[in-house]
Amino acid sequence: MRLRLKSFFPRSLFGRAALILVLPVIVVQLIVSVAFIQRHFEGVTRQMTGGVVIEIKYLLAHVATAPDLASAQTKAAQLADGLNLTVSFPLAPSDLPQQDSRRFLDYSGREVMLTLRDQLTGVLAVDLTSDSRVVRLYLDGPRGLMRVVVPRSRVSASNPHQLLVWMVFTSALMTFIAYIFLRNQLTPITRLSLAAEAFGKGQTLPYSPRGATEVRAAGNAFLNMRARIERQIESRTLMLSGVSHDLRTPLTRLKLGLSFLPEDEETKALQRDVTDMERLVDEFLAFARGDAMEAAEPVNPATLLRRAVENAQRMGQAVQLGAIDAPETLRLRPQAITRALENLIGNAVRHGTLCQLSLISSDRAVKFIVEDNGPGIPHERRDEAMEPFKRLDAARDPNRGGGVGLGLSIAADIARSHGGALWLTESDSLGGLRAEFSVAR
Repeated sequence: MRLRLKSFFPRSLFGRAALILVLPVIVVQLIVSVAFIQRHFEGVTRQMTGGVVIEIKYLLAHVATAPDLASAQTKAAQLADGLNLTVSFPLAPSDLPQQDSRRFLDYSGREVMLTLRDQLTGVLAVDLTSDSRVVRLYLDGPRGLMRVVVPRSRVSASNPHQLLVWMVFTSALMTFIAYIFLRNQLTPITRLSLAAEAFGKGQTLPYSPRGATEVRAAGNAFLNMRARIERQIESRTLMLSGVSHDLRTPLTRLKLGLSFLPEDEETKALQRDVTDMERLVDEFLAFARGDAMEAAEPVNPATLLRRAVENAQRMGQAVQLGAIDAPETLRLRPQAITRALENLIGNAVRHGTLCQLSLISSDRAVKFIVEDNGPGIPHERRDEAMEPFKRLDAARDPNRGGGVGLGLSIAADIARSHGGALWLTESDSLGGLRAEFSVAR
């Protein structure tokens, strides 16, 4: 029951704040309206109708004491003119309505009918529908059937619907004013959310704290956090770049020294070691740098995928292109995406004989899919395979061949910097590993 009630409530902060603001106003107005209507449309109407009843009784008493019908009619006309009434008698039975009549929403008319029947004897019918401006009262008088016409303004408050109109208009006006103020208070929160979401995708949106004190505090905390993270990434990149530069100098001297030695098996083995060390340095630097030094720009994800396939095919790798369904442009870091695809393709062709790349999109993300027909990775070790410097000793090592266990880690880090993730599953079409590299739209 509680879950079903929650489904009817708004999910956004603006909707919930508006509900908290508007709901009490509506409830209070309903309570005040009911109480006011009960006192005004019932109590006041009862008093006004009671005063008219006294006048009608006075008129009937004079009609009853008249010696004949003509005298009674003359006396009634004189009194009715002074009392602002209209009297007609005697009437034919055919002129008498069958029953009381009033409009459905005429709440004060109900009280008029009850008061007339309660305080006046001989009432036969009360007509409030023939003419909304008057009350037609039919009764059995001392000189036969009589009709007394009373202005409606004398028995009930005039234009009672104006109260409801003013209440609705005032409520709408105050709700609109509250909406303006509420939107101004929630707009800084929305801007903070957009800035945080963009930073999670590797983008930096201009943001300055605004709004209430609490929102400004949250905005300043976000800016400080973003600055610390950017400084940390920059420091890490500079440190690894320096280490890489310092290591390249002795490696270059080693290569130069080895080039002067006789070419035998020992020398070739040392040269291979130096080459491996250079590749390891490059991998460390790529992992530390990620895509932090590259700015995002509008690119076509399908173009990046086709280019990666063409580059792999030129290198003689068994890579083919699958289905492509993606938007025309997306804000990405092209070099970082290309680096991630190359790592995934390298893992696929190293452990299988065929690799297939495809591209699919949804409302929230675009997925680069790399599949192969290799042995795959056991389900329980897939998370472990994406950890940095982790080398599996099972049938399939995704970073085998002299690597240090950074191929999948770099791809996962690039996916996270684009607001996405890297998932490893089983390929239904090729039977090997399926790597889903997603980026947020």
